[in-house]
Amino acid sequence: MDNNVSTPEGRIQNLIEAINRRNLSLAVVGSGYVGLPTAALFADAGFQVVAIDVKPVLVNAVNRGVSPLKEPGLNKLIARNVDAGRLKATLSYEAIAQSDAVIISVQTPLNKNRKPNLSYLMNALKKIGKNLKKNMIIVVSSTVPPGTMNERVKPTLEALTGMKAEADFYLAYVPERIAPGNALKEFVESPRLVGGIGPKSTKIASELFKTVCKTVMETDASTAEVAKLAENTYRDINIAYANQLAIICEKLNVDVMEVIRLANTHPRVNIHLPGPGVGGPCLPKDSYFLTHMSKLPCPNIIMTARKINDYMPSHIIKSTLKALEKTSKNIKTAKIAVLGTAYKGNVDDPRLSPAQPIIKTLLNLGLKTVAYDPKCEESFGAEKAESLNDAIKKADCILILTDHKEFEHLKLSEIRQYMNPNPIIIDARRIIDKEEAIRLGFKYYGLGKHSP
Repeated sequence: MDNNVSTPEGRIQNLIEAINRRNLSLAVVGSGYVGLPTAALFADAGFQVVAIDVKPVLVNAVNRGVSPLKEPGLNKLIARNVDAGRLKATLSYEAIAQSDAVIISVQTPLNKNRKPNLSYLMNALKKIGKNLKKNMIIVVSSTVPPGTMNERVKPTLEALTGMKAEADFYLAYVPERIAPGNALKEFVESPRLVGGIGPKSTKIASELFKTVCKTVMETDASTAEVAKLAENTYRDINIAYANQLAIICEKLNVDVMEVIRLANTHPRVNIHLPGPGVGGPCLPKDSYFLTHMSKLPCPNIIMTARKINDYMPSHIIKSTLKALEKTSKNIKTAKIAVLGTAYKGNVDDPRLSPAQPIIKTLLNLGLKTVAYDPKCEESFGAEKAESLNDAIKKADCILILTDHKEFEHLKLSEIRQYMNPNPIIIDARRIIDKEEAIRLGFKYYGLGKHSP
């Protein structure tokens, strides 16, 4: 790409032409569940892409043409583009100096006080600043609190480089909108928000993402920051409503799933499904990101919803203990088979999974706890079963926490033979056929149906 064009308009046009010709090299900083699909898709669109990460295992896998993540379609995509010479991975940030655009996709978790921890982002910016060159495009895709782009990212890069955003380099916020398990399709098909630090940055970043995303929606960086948090917070609130509705239905001996099904026939109602809690890298933290600097003069529905969702693991524990007591099980000797440690079905991601506090509490209570997940390696301190049969053998209670497809059609008649007498099923995802379970002699308790 020619970086010697003198006028601002000429430089912008030069960048757009380079994007359209795929004569632009791209670095993706942070190559996890979001960054690696990003790198692979841009490579597949024809760009030269280098994925930068701190994990040697990940870098080595990519350079062998193998996906280190269990993401449908990603292994094939990586293999094709590594073989074509368009995709490689490295541990070195020096690769940025040979790039024309950088997409930052590092984690932005909460700290122990539930405040935003932007240390990974700030460390990445410092390393990028050492290698940033004129006319470079910098895109942040990590979820950030409102004001981060203007108050943290822009000043940091300008101070490190002596250059000015919009004049010497271009800076935009393009939040990710993908879910593990369907990342490639959602990256391409979900409308993508592009918020530049100014109109020039918006235009250039928009042209870049149009090469991969079907729909791009332009705005400013601050609005994009809040919009990203608003969509995730909405989902968190909706799930909290479903969870509270489930608890109410248990008290009334009414089936919450039937209530939700009927209510959702109203054209303006869309209630989500209840569960054992809300996990994953986004929803549990984004409410805190949205509200951490806002002192509201009114009741805070956002944090109330968060408290409800945080309560759900405790509710599942209480239901489990009551079920054991009602079936005269000895808590000191009872065995619990936890099915599912991933935060949601059909993914291998255990981050902030509700299984973690549930398993921790069971272990602290002295219950023998075995965990089985066909996709996720994490067991959160429980004994890790290598198969479903190993998990349920001599178990007193099956606790279903993740709605993997493998768990939706369990052969209950066979499972019944492996378990101890008076077996219990605690169905926190409502994926088991209750009538069949009862007919086969299980004590069945489904979230939102009736409490033990």
